[in-house]
Amino acid sequence: MNTATSSTKLPIGVFDSGIGGLTVARALAQNLPQESIFYFGDTLRCPYGPRSLGEVERFALQISEWLVAQKVKLIVIACNSATAAGLETIQRSVKVPVVGVIEPGARAAVQVTASRRVGVIGTIATIESSAYTRAIRSLDAGITVFSAATPRFVEIVEQGMRLDRSPIEDIMAQTAALYIRPAFAEIARDYLNPLRRCSIDTLVLGCTHYPLLMPLIRSIMGPDIHIISSAEETALEVTSALERRNQLAPPEQLPTYSFATTALDPTDFIQLGGAIFGSALTSVETVDVKELT
Repeated sequence: MNTATSSTKLPIGVFDSGIGGLTVARALAQNLPQESIFYFGDTLRCPYGPRSLGEVERFALQISEWLVAQKVKLIVIACNSATAAGLETIQRSVKVPVVGVIEPGARAAVQVTASRRVGVIGTIATIESSAYTRAIRSLDAGITVFSAATPRFVEIVEQGMRLDRSPIEDIMAQTAALYIRPAFAEIARDYLNPLRRCSIDTLVLGCTHYPLLMPLIRSIMGPDIHIISSAEETALEVTSALERRNQLAPPEQLPTYSFATTALDPTDFIQLGGAIFGSALTSVETVDVKELT
């Protein structure tokens, strides 16, 4: 049996600084129902956004090496900050393919924009890295990119989910009232109105938490703006990577979903994460940060 064949049954490794990357894991589970997934949330050191790119790169490399030791066949960096800071370093350092979330999202934005005026929102680390601007302009140098750091959106997502433990389908429904609250809307307007004035026709959600704010963001930006979440695009990228390497799991395989977190108390990770992933998080392992370092 060759290496490619023997590795088909191994899980896909996915990691983020917390629970936001479960939006990507969910898209993977929906698009590749036969694939097993091992998700790692570095909740103890979350958020990554305010940290320096060097520190985020170090964390991301630690987690990637740990996932390789757990025997995964491919790694998805389901975190925009970690992708911006460490994708190239990790791709050079580990022995499995590594996919980030920035290039798939950038490609989707280039495909849908008509005005060639694209907005990007994300954490401080993601925006300061200019990773989206480079990725978009590498595909179409004529596109103008307008970026805005929106760090409080992560806080709003998790605060909102604690107020309402509804399944993700209800949270993301356009009629959901969960995030359409005066305090949240005021913050969103402060962040988004400058981008509206730039006459963008496409907005990239440069953080894996942000798809959960779709009703709030849509209420500010209006119905005519294309809003790009990289989760679906990343799932397509993973499918293509596995096909090229003949590493897709056999169609009859029953997938397993495993989870790990650095949280000292995994209760929030389990409860909030289950709402995002769409099913209960069973088989949750608590990992001491010392194991990564």
